[in-house]
Amino acid sequence: MKIVLQRVKQASVTIDDTVSGAIKRGILILLGIHRDDTKEQADFLVDKCLELRIFPDKEGKMNHSLLDIEGAVLIVSQFTLYGDCKKGRRPSYTHAAPPQKGEELYDYFVERMRLKGIPVETGIFGAMMQVELCNDGPVTILLEK
Repeated sequence: MKIVLQRVKQASVTIDDTVSGAIKRGILILLGIHRDDTKEQADFLVDKCLELRIFPDKEGKMNHSLLDIEGAVLIVSQFTLYGDCKKGRRPSYTHAAPPQKGEELYDYFVERMRLKGIPVETGIFGAMMQVELCNDGPVTILLEK
């Protein structure tokens, strides 16, 4: 799994002119799923995302996690994170999970995040989406497991 995690002041995802999910302060997770990924990897990354100390304390140091600030999460599936651009000009997506497996692990990741008791919003797996965000910092972290 690959994650692009962004600390945001706000973020939303729109599908066909309808907002599918929106959050205020928290994190936006762009989630790419590899064809060989497992639920164990998802569990590890859920905990990592929630516990990363990327929010400022009173002195402005990044000492607080999403759990500490009681923030929210917006999760958007993004198979293009597995785009291989080594050859030619068109990315190859052969390393991305096939749709059925990708959706299963995406749903699992979302459910595991919700079980942690934080507000979770999502896009729709496989849909064409427009993502808007106000990156706070900017803080952008790449995670892979």
